[in-house]
Amino acid sequence: MVIDIETLEDRYIDSCRRHDVFPNSSILSSLFKAEVKKSNHELCSLEILIDDLKDADIAPLFDLCMNFDASEIEAVDVRNESSCVLNGEYALSLMRAINQKLRVVHLQDPSFGKDFLRDISQRGLACQVLTLRCSRFRKLNFMGEFMHIHTLNLDFSSSLTSFQEDCFNCMPNLMRLSMCDTRITNLWTTVAALSKLPSLIELRFQYWQYCNDAVTSFISSSVINHDVQSMVEDSSDDSEVDFTSRHHKYWLSDVFPGWSSEVPRQNENEDGEESLQAAFTDSNADVSMKYMSRHASPICYEKHYREFMIASLPNLKNLDNMPIRKIDKERATGIFSQYFEYLPYKWKHKESVVSILQKREIKSVHNKVQSSKHRLSYPSGKSQYFYSRSLSAAKLGSSTWPILHPLSFVGCELDKGFHPRQFEYHPSDSSLMVFGTLDGEVVVINHETEHIVSYIPSLGAMNSVLGLCWLKKYPSKLIAGSDNGSLKLYDIYHIPRKVTGLHGNFGCVTFDEFDQLTSVHVNSMDELFLASGYSRNVALYDINSGKRLQVFTDMHRGHINVVKFANHSPSIFATSSFDHDVKMWDLRQKPIHPCFTVSSSRGNVMVCFSPDDEYILASAVDNEVRQYLAVDGRLHLVFDIAPTESSQNYTRSYYMNGRDYIISGSCDEHIRICCAQTGRRLRDISLEGRNLGSSVFVQSLRGDPFRDFNMSVLAAYMRPGSKSKIVKINLLASSDHANKDDSDDLRPCPFHSMGG
Repeated sequence: MVIDIETLEDRYIDSCRRHDVFPNSSILSSLFKAEVKKSNHELCSLEILIDDLKDADIAPLFDLCMNFDASEIEAVDVRNESSCVLNGEYALSLMRAINQKLRVVHLQDPSFGKDFLRDISQRGLACQVLTLRCSRFRKLNFMGEFMHIHTLNLDFSSSLTSFQEDCFNCMPNLMRLSMCDTRITNLWTTVAALSKLPSLIELRFQYWQYCNDAVTSFISSSVINHDVQSMVEDSSDDSEVDFTSRHHKYWLSDVFPGWSSEVPRQNENEDGEESLQAAFTDSNADVSMKYMSRHASPICYEKHYREFMIASLPNLKNLDNMPIRKIDKERATGIFSQYFEYLPYKWKHKESVVSILQKREIKSVHNKVQSSKHRLSYPSGKSQYFYSRSLSAAKLGSSTWPILHPLSFVGCELDKGFHPRQFEYHPSDSSLMVFGTLDGEVVVINHETEHIVSYIPSLGAMNSVLGLCWLKKYPSKLIAGSDNGSLKLYDIYHIPRKVTGLHGNFGCVTFDEFDQLTSVHVNSMDELFLASGYSRNVALYDINSGKRLQVFTDMHRGHINVVKFANHSPSIFATSSFDHDVKMWDLRQKPIHPCFTVSSSRGNVMVCFSPDDEYILASAVDNEVRQYLAVDGRLHLVFDIAPTESSQNYTRSYYMNGRDYIISGSCDEHIRICCAQTGRRLRDISLEGRNLGSSVFVQSLRGDPFRDFNMSVLAAYMRPGSKSKIVKINLLASSDHANKDDSDDLRPCPFHSMGG
């Protein structure tokens, strides 16, 4: 027999009497409203506002919930609008006691804390609509049962920065997702996570608000609530919303209280194919029509964000309150192919590593049976690198979340950690790396085993080590320069491994100082090296004699941040300056006049040669990265990286995988990986700091010269007193599956992703 609402009320009052508490007026009011809805032939829903509940109210409310399944109540909504005194465990128990009739859960009180959110993410909820506004999730990882949920709202969760790869696997029926005003930034990891949602048709990272003649189109709260109520009721069976209609559509009034969650109107041509996107790009559009972005997450400011999302999530019908039409999809496909690489080396489709290895084995057997008179060739004109590149494409395609490993150091006997400031891979030993510290130390490590090979203390002779360069013909030797002008050559074979406060001057050659040094570099013959710094001069030193040969004065109009010799021509070098110029020089011509000069619109942070010396790569402030032909300075490529309009956004770029790709990192952004021949972006890697509000920035980065799609990044916090870290990044292996046992989705990683 169905329990009517009047009986429910009587049972609730009896339970309150047994538990010696007064009936909660908010519960009685909700029961009365449910009775009114039933009499008006509306959906008989009960709303529980937990803001009005105290711990003492829970016991009789539990008893009431036990009767819901057999009652006239068709749906129960649990809401939290403001600060709540109810214990979080009681709130969770209440929602689970309601069970299958739980429809909407709206929570926005951050005081519930981490344990409350962790319990929801791990155990799940039976609701259809879930709002967790202002939540403290940092790395999203839903693992519980959310089989009925079709709408999820995480707006204003300002802690949220990233996703676990499988965080949405438990939501097969999720249709609508809103993450406005979060800290989500990475296009690739975001798409990889969202692609696990087969039913997703509406997505928001921002709200496009329609304005006309500077008058914002607001709709009254009563209209919003009425239409949204209808929307939630109509979609309770997961029915699909018709986004092609020109009528207003709403979803989840909680997204922006007092705003219309309205799909903005648009002009259509006769075929009905002109999307709102055209209103932003059509020069003939009515200038009185304006669209304002509100509460945008950082990902929205990524260049070509909208096209990337549309091309990568083909089932989407609405993005940021803007309907997606056929013309939008066509445009997105074109933009994606022009500015992005789906897989490395122009691979179009993902393929398993096993499949590639099988093909290689079959080809190997085929070649062996060929006549020895015929010269072996690679299939279909494929180069000798075909299989290695195929394997790289396969591995990278399955590893959206790369492995990031902050180096720790074994064998350190000092009662303090190191503070790295610069580092360099060894040019011929794949296991070695040297780094200099802010305290003037020089440390050689085996970065594979993380053991210290040699340690050179500062002994008061050096400040921050900013310049490091290995010799190539004498692989045990390196040049180190500090910002106080000190320049020394060390032989690591003559330096003890142990970290102690006592150290002799073994294996060391001291050169004349170069004041305010920032850069040193050795030529290809290990005969000469150059030094530059906070001056307009460059000094030339002879390594064999230990003497300074010459100081070239006034080479630029501003200070020379970086000087680099070519990799194969011992007399050719390049300089980059904050005077906006990059210049090429030749020692054989007594560098008075440069071979050529190229200019940037902002100050140049650095320059480097490609490994084969065919190109030079210049990086200027705020993501201005250009590649030039080294022979004459002709512009070869401008990398399409959006500026931040910050004069402090120092950008550094280097080559990776030989000259195939470049890695570019800035002070407060991702590492971007771009094809060095086309400029198309392959992947972004995001950096995260341990504590909220502490930005992580890139001080230096290098591609691993021995391992494709591997690099290291020197990352530091903006926070005073924090230590910098050298982080190794492997893009061909995924970190996310290795962390599956870590169910604490709120606990931040030291560096989830790193950029250079």
